[in-house]
Amino acid sequence: MIEIRGIKVPVSRDNRRLEQVIMKKLHLKTVPHYEIMRRSIDARKKPEIFYIYTVWVSLHNEKQVTGKLHDNNIMLTNRNEYQFPETGNEKMNHRPFVIGSGPAGLFCALLLARKGYRPIIVERGLAVEERVKKVNAFFEGQPLDTECNVQFGEGGAGTFSDGKLNTQVKDKYGRIRFVLNEFVKHGAPEEILYDAKPHVGTDLLVKVVKGIREEIESLGGTFFFDTKAVDIKICDNHISGVKLSHGGQEKWVDLEQVVFAIGHSARDTFTMLYEHSLSMRAKDFAMGVRVEHPVEWINKAMYGDGPASDLLPAAPYKLTHQTKDGRGVFSFCMCPGGYVVNASSENGHIAVNGMSYSGRNGSNSNSAIVVSVKTEDFDGDSPLAGMELQRKLERRIYEEGHGKVVSQRYEDFCHDVPTKTFGLVTPRIKGEYMPGNLRSCLPDFISDAIIEGMQAFDKKIPDFAHGDTVLSGVESRTSSPVRIERDSDFLSNVKGVYPCGEGAGYAGGIMSAAMDGMKVAEAMIRRYRPFET
Repeated sequence: MIEIRGIKVPVSRDNRRLEQVIMKKLHLKTVPHYEIMRRSIDARKKPEIFYIYTVWVSLHNEKQVTGKLHDNNIMLTNRNEYQFPETGNEKMNHRPFVIGSGPAGLFCALLLARKGYRPIIVERGLAVEERVKKVNAFFEGQPLDTECNVQFGEGGAGTFSDGKLNTQVKDKYGRIRFVLNEFVKHGAPEEILYDAKPHVGTDLLVKVVKGIREEIESLGGTFFFDTKAVDIKICDNHISGVKLSHGGQEKWVDLEQVVFAIGHSARDTFTMLYEHSLSMRAKDFAMGVRVEHPVEWINKAMYGDGPASDLLPAAPYKLTHQTKDGRGVFSFCMCPGGYVVNASSENGHIAVNGMSYSGRNGSNSNSAIVVSVKTEDFDGDSPLAGMELQRKLERRIYEEGHGKVVSQRYEDFCHDVPTKTFGLVTPRIKGEYMPGNLRSCLPDFISDAIIEGMQAFDKKIPDFAHGDTVLSGVESRTSSPVRIERDSDFLSNVKGVYPCGEGAGYAGGIMSAAMDGMKVAEAMIRRYRPFET
């Protein structure tokens, strides 16, 4: 395989320009078989905008062709295929359990299923088809279901997000490509295999999640929805059972291996595990607000006014700033052409997130603008202190908004006065919201850092700190506030318990969570042979 990096082509819907460059670089007279491996957008010289490609080309005389070239961007390469681990020898006396069916739980279960382990997946929320109905009803004003919402249910919190599939994780084992291929296999667009900033969108994620579940079931896996793990039993420092609650009934189930892929909002489960002395600690995370601008403002800033901008999707951005006090402020989970959503999961609390559909065709773009929160900002030394800080701010928002999301113009936020009416920017929020004083609900260290960050970001994106920019809050679920400790075998201090994914503190998005689920499954596969009935 020949790899060609750094191919620069003006933005166009015509792939012939790319093919012409490939032929020219390799001194070929016909178009070879090629595969796009990466495509990014270069808008540094806007209004001229370019795609930057990396491609792989297949030829029968690859060494001969590359041997005649003197271009450091052209080289021979090999495809890095994911390899399943060999099965271990230790005996399983029960089928393995996976608690949670977000990306970590699903990909853990998928690997186990493909190797014959017939995992049992327990999910407190509903299957994704029913979950969508439940969440949409909540957005339309129905009461919150604390067990099935934007945070809980099949697919996890990422199902109601932008569906970003980029990650900063280095991967020499082919896990990233494996995850992307599985998404495409189950209904995601092929562009995610090469776009530098791939996304799926909540509407397509529903189809993908359902497809992965159906494959796991076809391989002998079993799903229990609307079923919650409420307690565990430990014998001689080894887990021996889990108490499941379903339909008002509780029962104990024997087990010896259980993966806790519970997500970053499973506060009741964190508490239960802590009470059973699982080793965990508080960790840094971030909190702040959702910020909305019209798509046109962001597109103009990122793409300019040239004709190429009309051929590109709603523009993303990524912003960071270090305050004069040394605190980080940054954009997070940016949703081009998306919506702010009420992402609450507990009664009496309000949390927000961002969501986009696959077309990213909403009239506003939004992003979390969040501030780093360190363990020294917490009250008390408990591993759950960060979780309680999240709850404290969510309760304040709930009270300020009388149970609704609170939104505020940026100018009013700066002056600490309630917003009465909105200006040039109309909120695009899934769920009930009202104008109010968001700033009065946040601690000064967060509010002051947001204002300083917004002013810095305005120098990079004009009108980012426009007075009519809409802020909504509180964005409190950026990541887990705890880390459940595990060793090199991915086991907690209680044997048989595998902490996994974002909730356990080992991931920060869909891709990294899915990859962590794979790592946990690999550890289990290397150690055990499948349970035999």
